[in-house]
Amino acid sequence: MPKKHLMIFFAAVPLLLPALAGPAWADTLAEGIQQGIASGVIDPAAEPGYLGIPGGPQINLILAFLWAIWVGWIFSTVGAFGGIMAGIGHISIYGLGNYAQGFRETAPTLNRSVTDSIRVSNQFMVGLSALVSTFNYLKLGRLVWPVGIFLAAGSILGSWLIPTITAGRISFREYVGYFGVFVLILGFYMLYETTPAGQKRKKKAKEAANAFETTMKRKKAGEAVDTTELGVKVLAMNLKKVSFTFYGVEFSFNPIFPIVGGFIIAAIAAFLGVGGGFMLVPFLTSVAGLPMYLAAGTSAMAVLIGMITSILSYLAAGVLVHWPLIGTQLVGIFVGSMIGPRTSQYIPDKVLTRIFIVLAFYVGLNFMARGFLGRDLISLITGG
Repeated sequence: MPKKHLMIFFAAVPLLLPALAGPAWADTLAEGIQQGIASGVIDPAAEPGYLGIPGGPQINLILAFLWAIWVGWIFSTVGAFGGIMAGIGHISIYGLGNYAQGFRETAPTLNRSVTDSIRVSNQFMVGLSALVSTFNYLKLGRLVWPVGIFLAAGSILGSWLIPTITAGRISFREYVGYFGVFVLILGFYMLYETTPAGQKRKKKAKEAANAFETTMKRKKAGEAVDTTELGVKVLAMNLKKVSFTFYGVEFSFNPIFPIVGGFIIAAIAAFLGVGGGFMLVPFLTSVAGLPMYLAAGTSAMAVLIGMITSILSYLAAGVLVHWPLIGTQLVGIFVGSMIGPRTSQYIPDKVLTRIFIVLAFYVGLNFMARGFLGRDLISLITGG
């Protein structure tokens, strides 16, 4: 599929957005508010805040904009942690986590409504970052679109299935705990990949990364280098084998693996309310054997399809969205996602991997602590 056709396809994606404005099923929120009023934890005369809830959090939109720039940058740079960083913003920085937790016993319907709202809000942010990143990496020749297509094919069912069966049934504490477990496991796996034993399986990825880094150093030094023929070039694509070259190094894989992997990853990501990049990147660097320079763009393309399906599924299930906050964050996401692909080409492959690992360990431990112990990692360490 030529780049031109892919760009036309992704340009059409925003046309789906009007479909997201379906019925909000505000009766569920009203029921939760009434539970809170009846239990005395909500003052009906208080100023409306998040989702229009009386006394709800008043989120600083400037802070939300700046955090969204960071979210867009990190996702577009390493192809992961966009949804997780979006979750940190919604849960910790904006205080929605503690707010939802406060209704766990007194107004469980409201607890679930806010939790589901956090999940779909994370995915709105990642979805736009994935769209912008896909465009940018396609232009830079760092998107393995056949892998993205097969991953996306497998992700559609998983992205629809999990929101359909879990919306309104997951409490905030359960959601955060499982969130941390998955991230921590993948952090350990990526750490193993940096050991001599893990590196033995990745000779081609290392060779391609070295060739790419050498070329970028020449460009940075002011040398005129034509990279148009060095990016991803697909050699063959069928149901048995896909092969391509990147900076003179040939890669190949069986498409059945990304199809199955896409389904499993999308199902977990939809449950957690994230993009799934933190699982896609280890999958791409291990199963497909890609260097980190190709993982980010390819992950973004696969995430994009899953996000569209998952967002539509959440909204069809009646999940509510705070549109003023989402609109502000999407502007920040666009800015950060435009910067990421252009700065990542000058960051060494090993450094990109280490950024991924550090974030995985911190995020995994922090959210496990919140979910299973009821306190965040910093408070446990400091005793606060």
